[in-house]
Amino acid sequence: MTDPQPTPQPPVAAQRPHSFTRHGVTIDDPYAWLKDPDYPEVGDPDILAYLEAENAYFEAVMAPHRPLVDRLYEEMKARIKEDESSVPQKDGDWLYWAAFETGGQYRKWWRKPVAGGADQLLLDEPALAEGKEYFSLGAFAVSNDGRHLAYAIDDNGSERFTIHVKELTSGALLPETIPGMLSDIVWTADDSGFLYGLANEQWRTDNARFHRLGTPVAQDVELYREADEGYRVAVAETSDRQWLVIGTGDHVTSEVRLLPANDPLAAPILVAPRQPGREYDVDAHGGTLFIHTNDTDPMWRLCTARIDAPGEWQELIAPDARFYMTGVECYRDFFVVEGREDGLDQIAIHRYDDPTTPQRIVFPEASYAAGLGDNPEYAVDRLRLGYESMVTPGTVQDYDVATGALTTLKVQEIPCGYDAAKYRTERLKIAARDGTEIPVSIVYPAGFVRDGSRPLFLYAYGAYGHAIPPGFSTGRLSLLDRGFAYAIAHIRGGDDLGQQWYRDGKLEKRTNTFNDFVDVARGLIADGWTSAGRIATAGRSAGGELMGAIVNSDPELWGAVIADVPFVDVLNTMLDADLPLTPGEWPEWGNPIEDKAAFDLIRGYSPYDNVRAQAYPPLFISGGLNDPRVTYWEPAKWAARLRATKTDDNILLLKTNMGAGHGGKSGRFESLREGAEEHAFVLWQLGIEG
Repeated sequence: MTDPQPTPQPPVAAQRPHSFTRHGVTIDDPYAWLKDPDYPEVGDPDILAYLEAENAYFEAVMAPHRPLVDRLYEEMKARIKEDESSVPQKDGDWLYWAAFETGGQYRKWWRKPVAGGADQLLLDEPALAEGKEYFSLGAFAVSNDGRHLAYAIDDNGSERFTIHVKELTSGALLPETIPGMLSDIVWTADDSGFLYGLANEQWRTDNARFHRLGTPVAQDVELYREADEGYRVAVAETSDRQWLVIGTGDHVTSEVRLLPANDPLAAPILVAPRQPGREYDVDAHGGTLFIHTNDTDPMWRLCTARIDAPGEWQELIAPDARFYMTGVECYRDFFVVEGREDGLDQIAIHRYDDPTTPQRIVFPEASYAAGLGDNPEYAVDRLRLGYESMVTPGTVQDYDVATGALTTLKVQEIPCGYDAAKYRTERLKIAARDGTEIPVSIVYPAGFVRDGSRPLFLYAYGAYGHAIPPGFSTGRLSLLDRGFAYAIAHIRGGDDLGQQWYRDGKLEKRTNTFNDFVDVARGLIADGWTSAGRIATAGRSAGGELMGAIVNSDPELWGAVIADVPFVDVLNTMLDADLPLTPGEWPEWGNPIEDKAAFDLIRGYSPYDNVRAQAYPPLFISGGLNDPRVTYWEPAKWAARLRATKTDDNILLLKTNMGAGHGGKSGRFESLREGAEEHAFVLWQLGIEG
């Protein structure tokens, strides 16, 4: 008889006295030493030793559950078509698509002549990623004449990309490379060069630059530089490709400049100067600008202006109390307005000669996600769309603008089989404590009994005005097939019901987000969907902040909590103006450096600062050493404080990806394995047989 394996013991991070005083309040932070002063270089041996010890503990604790992880991974992998390819799309003389090969972690990018001819390999991601622990393709832009490809890659997760340029006829790389890029790539009309932006030392893109092919990168021309440290610069082009767009802004204010696409060195045209709290974006049709803006209403409106008088806006489509206008795109013969009505996606076609009479595209289900797909050409009579729901796999369709006919081009293939009749989906409304009704999208197995005994997985994000659509997930099926219901709470802080919904979950109203999530959970319990302690939940980044808040406030509700790259050290991060993201984040969270009220508010909910001596649910926390968005020390400090403070014996795991960033490991199968680990943790903690 062999001796049982000893129970792994979690590492204990040292507490080192550290405090600071702000607004007359002294904050003790005994884990501040986990922030390496040389970041983004992390070389402190004590820090690395602690992170490695946590990773070793993670592996030891998960070791008995590896068979379940492997089983879940194989399930998830079996639902993915390995030789998956996108539907080819015409752009000029070429059809373009991307495809995985069987066993491939990364895509290959292809094209072929519309007139007929052989397939041409444009970019081989598997070859570029070979031997690298991490690989990500960023911007990808073929020149208008089809002769050159400019693309950008990141091989460590830091989101600092390097631009390369390939001559497509010969396959040769041009000698110029541009490191440190963080933007899109936009070619000029004559294809003599392209626009891009560099990340500064604070990981902010504060510039737009022009590179002329064949010239040294050192001679690149800076077209615009942004002085406000909270703003970021982006480059784009109008749909007719007549204008290059330089946009700048933060979370609440924007400003747009235009350059002739055939003359990038011309003096830029300022559409309208920035006004605090006003956002707008611009497209063009002929000599008319189409300006999508929230200047008079958080549901947004559409205005037009002449290119020679860009600041003289005339309202074309007024704000609608029910329809949240999220975007406008111009085509030669019509323009498209996208939005949401009662939280559900809408697509409307408008004719230039009758712009106020929309032609709505009708979708068949009561809850779904839909939107424009890739439509690169200006003169089109069909629109490429994407559609899915919580029970309908991703579907690519073409919409005939003249007839209104929808043609299905592709439905996501699930090789091991999928039967939608085995599942049901509903859209619920649950009242929050202030009476506001919170939409909830839920999917569950047919025959699900609402007697409170079943497990439920509850997900939300709730920040930055980012809505979570009720879309399809193959990974989710592993939970549904084990008896779970899966719910998405469309809480305030996202813009699911309009921009006011977003505003009602930020700054001084931030705690609405946390309360909404808890109240949805309690409402689902009251309606028999589950019971306290039978709810698994997850959040990433700002959604991880949500996880940190709700385990502090209502720990008894949760049976297992996944916090991926969680933004939990909110007060310290918002007090550090030298961190890459902080100045641009103040409009979202508040500036606790200057504003005592913001300091007090953030201090009141910041998850790290509110850890207290109580029982906490089982926790799986992840971070990325190279993450520039949520720095690695946030999850590390939080885990350390939780270990030292909590009163329970529930498991707490911290996993730090030592060679990756905010998105975790790269490659479609590596990310699947991380998902399988998280699902295994949930099943283990809820006592569900694998």
